[in-house]
Amino acid sequence: MSAVSSRLPVFPWDKLEPYKATAAAHPDGIVDLSVGTPVDPVPDLVRRALVEAADSPGYPTVWGTPELRDALVSWCARRLGAVSFAHTNVLPVVGSKELVAWLPTQLGLGAGDKVAHPRLAYPTYEVGARLCGATPVVYDDPVADLDPAGLKLLWLNSPSNPTGRVLAKDELTRIVAWAREHGVLVFSDECYLELGWEAEPVSVLHPDVCGGTYEGLVSVHSLSKRSNLAGYRAAFVAGDAAVLGELLKIRKHGGLMTPAPVQAATVAALGDDTHVAEQRARYAARRLALRDALLKHGFRIEHSEASLYLWATRDEPCWDTVAHLAELGVLVAPGDFYGEAGERFVRVAFTATDERVQAAVKRLG
Repeated sequence: MSAVSSRLPVFPWDKLEPYKATAAAHPDGIVDLSVGTPVDPVPDLVRRALVEAADSPGYPTVWGTPELRDALVSWCARRLGAVSFAHTNVLPVVGSKELVAWLPTQLGLGAGDKVAHPRLAYPTYEVGARLCGATPVVYDDPVADLDPAGLKLLWLNSPSNPTGRVLAKDELTRIVAWAREHGVLVFSDECYLELGWEAEPVSVLHPDVCGGTYEGLVSVHSLSKRSNLAGYRAAFVAGDAAVLGELLKIRKHGGLMTPAPVQAATVAALGDDTHVAEQRARYAARRLALRDALLKHGFRIEHSEASLYLWATRDEPCWDTVAHLAELGVLVAPGDFYGEAGERFVRVAFTATDERVQAAVKRLG
C-alpha cells in the first residue's frame, strides 16, 4: 500500500505548538489569533431549526431537500446577483474544506494535469492537487503567469485567505474571459464574501463578471464565518449546472451527505440577514481595535480590506514575529504557512472574544 500522505506537506499547525505553549504560559492566559475559528454563539433561529429537525432517522439526500435548494438559489440571487438560477445550479457540501481537498479527485484529475492557485493561499488547494497526483502551480496574475496547456482547474480566492485581498470586478472579468478562452475550469473560493471592510467583494457569478452565463464557473460558499456554523460543516457550491451535475453523481456514490438537521439549519441561516449584520459589527470592532494596536506596535498591514484576518509584518522573518508575540501571550499564524511569499508576514485573526481582543490590545500597547 502506497502512503498517500507522503505526497503531502507537513501539517503546518503542528509546527506552531511550541509557540502556543509559550503564549499559554502568560499570566493572563493565551490570546489565540491563529486559526480563525468562530467563538460567538450560533444564532438562536439556527439552533431552533436544528433542534426542530433533530428527529431525522432516515438518510438525507446528497442534493439536499427542495427547501434547502430553494434557499441556496434565493441567496445566490439576492447576495451574488446571480440571474436565471435553478436547483441544478446549486449543491450543498459537507464543509468547504472537504470540497477543496477532494475536488480535483472528484473531477477525475491526476498525473499530468495542473491545478493552479494563488501564490499566497489556503494550503488545502495544494493538498487537493497532490491527493490526486496532479501538479499544483502558483500564480500572482493567472492571465500573465500561467501556461494554459494541461491546466484543468484554476482556483480563485477573493476575499483572500490569508491576505484579505479583494479582486476587483474588472480583474475577475478578465480572468474569467481568459479561462473560458482556454477551456480552464474556474472554482472561486468566496467564503469571506460577506466580510468586506474597505472593498466590496464581487462573485464570479455576478452578471457583470460572467456575462449572465455560468459555463466553466463555480463559486464556493460557507456558513462557518458569516453565521458561526463552523461546527455544523455547512457549505455549498453554485454555478455551472453541468459541473455540479457531475459532482452530484460522484458524491452520491461517495455518500457525501449534509446531515438533515444541518440542512434545516442552513435554510434558516440563509433566510436571515439580521444575524449576519450583527456578526459583521462584532468583527468590525475587533478588527479596528487590533489593527490600531498592531500599527502602534510597529507593524505594517498590507491588503486586509476584507476577510477575518490582518496580514501584518514587522519586516522580519515570520517565525521571529510569532516568537515575539508569543512572549506577549498572543498566538498568530506564520505567513509561510500560506506559501514562501509570506515568509515575512503573519496572519492575525480577529475571531477571539471581545475580552481576549482587549487583552491583546493591552499587551501590544
